[in-house]
Amino acid sequence: MRTSKWVMPAVLSVVLVGGWACNPDAFQPTTVRTFNQVQRLGNPLVSEVFLAKRSHPVHGSTGPAQDNALISAELKAFVAKVAGRNATVQNTLAAVLLPDELIIQTDKDPGTAGWLSWALANGWGGRKLTDDVVDAGLDAIFGPLLDPNNTSPGLESDHVDANDVPFLGTFPYLAAPHLP
Repeated sequence: MRTSKWVMPAVLSVVLVGGWACNPDAFQPTTVRTFNQVQRLGNPLVSEVFLAKRSHPVHGSTGPAQDNALISAELKAFVAKVAGRNATVQNTLAAVLLPDELIIQTDKDPGTAGWLSWALANGWGGRKLTDDVVDAGLDAIFGPLLDPNNTSPGLESDHVDANDVPFLGTFPYLAAPHLP
């Protein structure tokens, strides 16, 4: 058998296969992918308490940069009309909760971690698993935390005082869910 009959096809197949295998575009999608954000929750209660259910899709599908323009008025209206609180409480809650982001100041002492500690105590921010963020939020809305006047006793807590299962010492830290 003459080598010229099989060498050329062999070399051509190596070049073609080798060229395809080394081509990063061969494994990349040819279309740009977009993702549909369906929800975001930076601070507990912003969406669940302050916003009407009809506003959840807008809040969940837009970014924090649009929060002041899109939901500040609704948040303040809830604080005024439902909680009966004054403009100072309305503006303070809007300033602390919007944009709806979980703020962490890494230049602060991690020992000061806690929900809204970045705003209220110049702390690290973030959230600890043990933070009772629902009670803190309800106290700010209905209780004396921000203003001792015109409070709504009984509404400043969800009355769930502890987790029913201890946290784990290692990741994922949360206990397994209760299954039916």
